[in-house]
Amino acid sequence: MRAGRLRHQVTLQKPVTNQDTYGQDVATWTDVATVWAGVEPLKGREFYDAQQVNAELSVRVVIRYRSDVAATWRVKHGDRAYAIQQPPIDPDMRHRELQLMCSELPA
Repeated sequence: MRAGRLRHQVTLQKPVTNQDTYGQDVATWTDVATVWAGVEPLKGREFYDAQQVNAELSVRVVIRYRSDVAATWRVKHGDRAYAIQQPPIDPDMRHRELQLMCSELPA
């Protein structure tokens, strides 16, 4: 893996369920790690849903290999959040890098 490809700092976050003062479950996100990554836009599209124009952006986030990343996590890059859409991909099965296929979450 070329180190120059990893020029963005991203934060990996996992979901945590807490209870509020009324005993209701509240889902929040907790930071797991801040890592260097390559963030590569793949495609964008606009579509109509319920009489509104919506935009969707797909990105590939490439990080150094970690064994703990799950598809339920998300990636924060600046003020944007991306949901991981499928299990992380170890492209050559040599535990050098992970590719996270993500889609942007609404702000």
